[in-house]
Amino acid sequence: METRGAQQVREGREVLVSRDGRQRRARLRRGERMVVIAHRLLTHPYQLFPLSTFMELLGAAKSTISEDLGFLRQAFDRFHLGKVETLAGAAGGVRYLPHMTRDQIRTLVEDLCRRLRDPARVLPGGFLQTTDLISTPQSAVPIGEAFATLLGDVRPDVVLTMEVKGIPLALETARAFNVPMVTIRRGGRVTEGPSVTVNYVSGSSRLVGQMTLPLRAIQPGAKAIFIDDFLRGGGTARGVVDLMKEFRAELIGIGVLIETGVPKEKMAERYLSLIVYEGTNEHGEVLVYPSRFV
Repeated sequence: METRGAQQVREGREVLVSRDGRQRRARLRRGERMVVIAHRLLTHPYQLFPLSTFMELLGAAKSTISEDLGFLRQAFDRFHLGKVETLAGAAGGVRYLPHMTRDQIRTLVEDLCRRLRDPARVLPGGFLQTTDLISTPQSAVPIGEAFATLLGDVRPDVVLTMEVKGIPLALETARAFNVPMVTIRRGGRVTEGPSVTVNYVSGSSRLVGQMTLPLRAIQPGAKAIFIDDFLRGGGTARGVVDLMKEFRAELIGIGVLIETGVPKEKMAERYLSLIVYEGTNEHGEVLVYPSRFV
């Protein structure tokens, strides 16, 4: 009588090894299959997987995988975990799209506003201390998914940011879109090879600055999104628009965590923010609230 010698799980496929060294595949339960499928989809957002990928991985029939995906889709919809899409046809398959509901985005932004109302966060020059928030995965991950939801009408080829504070938010936005993140620098690096440099005027200080990007960073015709932590006059965002023109690329969206109420007129166009910061009142209270976009 054959007895179980050792049990292994290899890439989601359970293998039983008998005493004589022969292997036979054990039948996985639906819950186990769904965990493997969900993990693969969640870690590869926007990537289209043919059903054959999971048929081979889990040793299951196409009809079985289709049923599993149906239950998975219902669970994601019910608990607002994003979207699981099944595309029909020879080139079809299944993919996961990170997506937050308006209520989820609003709840996230209201919680951030509550934390930003601490008077100790006000810095000289009227800026807010946000590093501890945007550098924490518990905050940066949902902020990135919120940007991906609000800017997701067209999937970008790349997510841009300006060094350095916008990097965590841009990285999580790029993760949600499953595309590369590229950091624009204020000065070139010899190790990055030939670069393109443009001048831009700061919308707040009216000082002239420079931004640089390696020639190989962006392909002609690419669609890009720019993500930053703070927008006051919009000069940096306007500079990114000009920089993308030099690369013959298209900037299809701009997302910022916080915009200031003053000045009202920004140098940048077609941007969205999550939070508006109006400074402090006579009582020292920090005036932050959700933007009109949420």
